[in-house]
Amino acid sequence: MGCSGFTCSKHSLCALNILYVMVSLLMIGIAAWGKWFGLVSSFQVVGGVIGVGVFLFFVALVGLIGAIKHHQVLLFFYMIILFMVFIVQFSVSSACLAINKDQQEHLLEVGWNNSHTTQRDVEKSLNCCGFYHVDNSGTCDAACFPNHSCSPCAEQIQAHAGEVLRFVGGIGLFFSFTEILGVWLTYQYRNQKDPRANPSAFL
Repeated sequence: MGCSGFTCSKHSLCALNILYVMVSLLMIGIAAWGKWFGLVSSFQVVGGVIGVGVFLFFVALVGLIGAIKHHQVLLFFYMIILFMVFIVQFSVSSACLAINKDQQEHLLEVGWNNSHTTQRDVEKSLNCCGFYHVDNSGTCDAACFPNHSCSPCAEQIQAHAGEVLRFVGGIGLFFSFTEILGVWLTYQYRNQKDPRANPSAFL
């Protein structure tokens, strides 16, 4: 048995927002797990991921409540916020896919110089020291440092960064298209009349 346009739109919108809720909880959980087990020691990175996850969770919650109750105001604000998120995410994802090697190298060096915590995490996980040069008179958390057998981190980071940027850009583009689908579904659903509504309630 088929469903009416109103019911199909409602169920599709609910399913999309349940997906967003699951993704947001996954982001929060992975960031907390990484911090708890010491995989990432940078509060900025963990806080940023958790912040994005919490924001996505509340946006999805607004969309879910609006879809279930057919609440015009909540659906309107949800549609506007989702469209703004789409613009930002589409732009960032396109930039990740379009960035060239020189730009990528410059951004990596700036990020390296701006966070000593990130430096320690990278040196420990990739077993390397320094960005372009190894300073044997300094300090380094890599296992190779006491033996003076470390290599600079730049080449290893750049090798991983290209794959990560393509992966992040691809995932971002995929989710940006689900967001524009969510905007379209919300617009369609918001303008449909609830068949169960009592017409006399508006008199």
